[in-house]
Amino acid sequence: MIHFPLTEADLQRILRTGEDSFTQFKSEVKNAEGLAEEMVAFANSKGGYILVGIAEDQNGQGKVVGVNNLKSLNNHISNASTENCVPAVVPQMQTMLLEEKAVVVIYVAEGYQKPYRTKSGKYVMRAGADKRSVSQEELSRMFQASGMFHIEEIGIRDASIDGDLDRIRLFEYFERQNEGKSVATHLEETQQSLETLLNNLGVAQKDQLNLVGLLFFGKNPQRLRPVFEVKCVGFYGNDLADTNYRSNEDIGGNLERQFERSLQFVTTNLYKVQPQGRSFNSVGGLEISKVALEEAIVNALVHRDYSKISPIRVLVFQDRVEIISPGALTNHLTIAQIKNGNAIPRNPILVSYSSKILPYRGLGSGISRILKEHPATQFINDQETQQFKVVLWRPSITNETI
Repeated sequence: MIHFPLTEADLQRILRTGEDSFTQFKSEVKNAEGLAEEMVAFANSKGGYILVGIAEDQNGQGKVVGVNNLKSLNNHISNASTENCVPAVVPQMQTMLLEEKAVVVIYVAEGYQKPYRTKSGKYVMRAGADKRSVSQEELSRMFQASGMFHIEEIGIRDASIDGDLDRIRLFEYFERQNEGKSVATHLEETQQSLETLLNNLGVAQKDQLNLVGLLFFGKNPQRLRPVFEVKCVGFYGNDLADTNYRSNEDIGGNLERQFERSLQFVTTNLYKVQPQGRSFNSVGGLEISKVALEEAIVNALVHRDYSKISPIRVLVFQDRVEIISPGALTNHLTIAQIKNGNAIPRNPILVSYSSKILPYRGLGSGISRILKEHPATQFINDQETQQFKVVLWRPSITNETI
């Protein structure tokens, strides 16, 4: 667990265990630029310690060599953090005496303004005991999480307004939102082109549909983004590795279709339970609340990370339903926070359209509603694999295999 300041016992333990994702040894600091690269790597990751005056021995453990010129090191730290890191990093520094030698601990917390880069333009992050360049996908995700840009706004290459826009669907949507006024009437009154209107609506960038336009009003979204779909599988047992399945379906089309078909797939693979104490002729109720399922599926579609090239997965097991969306919670949100209604949308334009087209209100109450409707629900925010999982446990209603 990362904490600051360190005790002598903490430091001794770190020296014994060696470098890792949270610890970097440096026998000396020769210049501010090299130190800035280490600071950027920690700020773009989960934070950690740079231990100056510590060398790595042949066994991978830390060996105390000490710092000879503390004043020079302080200058390097100041210059590295303010002049060579963009945005500036704010490290904390601690000087300790070990084996009668000075050791300087530089603590860099995980940054809240990711992505960070060096003055020379290097984007790096920690990878085990070393650092590596940030991939394009990771960089896009960091920019999106910071709110500096949203991937949903960028025009999609080859997604032309002329060839890929479902005009009937868009025109019907426009009329519903404008008290029956047609697009043609609006364009005549405003002397606008269709391209200008689509840009103003936030569904296109110049003459290209963006992600919002493609997913809501595209003729065939999967032609250009084939993995932006929902893969549904119903299993006989409880193991993802099972080679036999009861049913499966790959659901494409626009987001409204993906929502409706995904919900239908799950409800078809669940039991209708006879209400307790009611007659045989009474209408059975779905074993998992349909409201909870609707919320979980629509949240996956709306809040997934569209910078990750992978589908949403909906898995129906004998004991549970799993809804897995690409991308962990963004903006340092925690499960406890979203349970309390805190919400920072990853895709704000998508959220806006979802509130008008899907059964979604965007009030941050979806997680609370799931728990109210189906308390036996688990939320897993997996930062390591960058995915968010909702697990709705099925009631124990039979000993037979589904």
